[in-house]
Amino acid sequence: MKYKILVVDDDKELVKMLCSYFNMKQYETITATDGMEALNKIKMKPDIILLDINMPRMDGIEVCRLIRSKVLCPILFLTARVDEDDKINGLLSGGDDYITKPFSLRELEARIVTNIKREERHQQKTEYRFMDEMLIDYSEKIVAIAGHRMEFTKIEYQIIEFLSMHPGQVFDKERIYAQVCGYDTEGDSRTITELVRRIRKKIADYSEKEYIETVWGIGYRWKNSRPQRIPGIPVCLFLFEKKTKDILKAAVAMTVSICTYRR
Repeated sequence: MKYKILVVDDDKELVKMLCSYFNMKQYETITATDGMEALNKIKMKPDIILLDINMPRMDGIEVCRLIRSKVLCPILFLTARVDEDDKINGLLSGGDDYITKPFSLRELEARIVTNIKREERHQQKTEYRFMDEMLIDYSEKIVAIAGHRMEFTKIEYQIIEFLSMHPGQVFDKERIYAQVCGYDTEGDSRTITELVRRIRKKIADYSEKEYIETVWGIGYRWKNSRPQRIPGIPVCLFLFEKKTKDILKAAVAMTVSICTYRR
């Protein structure tokens, strides 16, 4: 897979050097020389962003605060500032890592790979989850509650997917709207209020549990109920009635016990 790097720095010679190095390493590079240009380039969906702090028109800290609400990819600060407060402010603004100039290209690449792989592992771990009565299969885009496969519209499912992959994290309506409808889409974020109401109504037909919580004055969050990843058990198992599922689970457990005994 060819990873895409967005390089944001007003030092054009440095940007040129980084692009030359990473292109040679088979990365795809996108560039921006100031903060305002960077806000436009995130539409190209980079896998990681290298962001300088001291830039004209808008500094890197402010850029990070703005784009953190629009992208989930890692953000790595690349700057000559070495003050501890600058590092802390950068990380608190939403940055994932920090490297100071001058730096080794090999170290920078190692940090890039580490951050991208960490994000990939996170995505792999959340292929499907079982939370109380609910199962979400992210690869098949299936939501089931108490053995019943739910029927959601595409945008309703996207809201469930986005919130459930970040349990306990609060998102405002604008962020949710941008995530599911696209950053360039014109519309009213209040639409999210109606969509969440519809999702809750459908869930309430099969469960009394509240999965999406309202954080008054801010937005919504997925209730953090210790989601469990269940490797090795097919999704269809959870689409049977509860009694049938229990029988099948017992059969799987018995098979494992027999195989262990024979060894």
